[in-house]
Amino acid sequence: MWASFMWHGALSPGRRAHSALAQLRCILDSELEGIRGAGTWKSERVITSRQGPSIRVDGISGGILNFCANNYLGLSSHPAVIQAGLQTLEEFGAGLSSTRFICGTQSIHKNLEAKIAHFHQREDAILYPSCFDANAGLFEALLTPEDAVLSDELNHASIIDGIRLCKAHKYRYRHLDMADLEAKLKEAQKHRLRLVATDGAFSMDGDIAPLQDICRLAAQYGALVFVDECHATGFLGPTGRGTDELLGVMDQVTIINSTLGKALGGASGGYTTGPEPLVSLLRQRSRPYLFSNSLPPAVVGCASKALDLLMESNAIIQSMAAKTRRFRSKMEAAGFTVSGADHPICPVMLGDARLSSQMADDMLKKGKWLTSRTFRWTAQGA
Repeated sequence: MWASFMWHGALSPGRRAHSALAQLRCILDSELEGIRGAGTWKSERVITSRQGPSIRVDGISGGILNFCANNYLGLSSHPAVIQAGLQTLEEFGAGLSSTRFICGTQSIHKNLEAKIAHFHQREDAILYPSCFDANAGLFEALLTPEDAVLSDELNHASIIDGIRLCKAHKYRYRHLDMADLEAKLKEAQKHRLRLVATDGAFSMDGDIAPLQDICRLAAQYGALVFVDECHATGFLGPTGRGTDELLGVMDQVTIINSTLGKALGGASGGYTTGPEPLVSLLRQRSRPYLFSNSLPPAVVGCASKALDLLMESNAIIQSMAAKTRRFRSKMEAAGFTVSGADHPICPVMLGDARLSSQMADDMLKKGKWLTSRTFRWTAQGA
């Protein structure tokens, strides 16, 4: 009788699925309400024009001055970059409908990889759909349980996630704290390989990693150095090679990951550049590379032309640097605290998430688009 009661009282598969979905909705609604209640809700405003210094935004009349894009050099709307994308689209099509190793490698992909390696003065380079994918694909392919990776605590989420995927021993050192890094390097001496991983420029606060000290410690303790240059490639250093050029350690950084989606045309795509055997290994083992479609030809064409423009002249780099110094100086003179080094990421620190969000909304009404960044991205209280 008991078994019979249980059978008749059980939910049907359809009702169980409905109950599970209702439970999921309840959980998600609670999470979303918590975000709204904390004043950290992130809205997506819709741009109705191309990216640039002045843009049009849906629902707002007139032009908006854009202060929050990563289009550092304005190349995403450069006529030569756009024309290169159109020409490549016409010649090579919209896409490959394939991964690189099946039938997704065109001559333009190999040419861009060679150009990236030349630009960074490295042996070889490999393209990915994004730098997030490049970071996700590096550590697991390179490091084993015999190895160790030492990561700055404020590294980008993609570096953190990439490190989580690998089986190496993981050490986290305090942000920019070289004494703590040295202590962790001493702890890691028992491992086969030691890889120090850091952002070159930290995207939330504009800090520049002390690469000279990092490279010195790496040499002292037999470690390799990896730098994510997404917020440096194209505009830091005399010729835009990045923080390693800026700080004079290009020959001491082992591996660079960076993006084509910011200064280099602003479309999408990422890459790893470094020793040729490493790049060859990534082509064999890096899962985001092996199981993702090739970069679309138009994206490749735009990025290639952006690199050409950078290697022809550093005038746009110098112009951006001058504008950065002027903005920081004027904001500080007005009484604001602007965090970070002399970098075009200029975080204006308000110390309150709600105030930050409200200020961004009010500035938009005045025709200035800023983005509020709250503690889900940065330290709470920033």
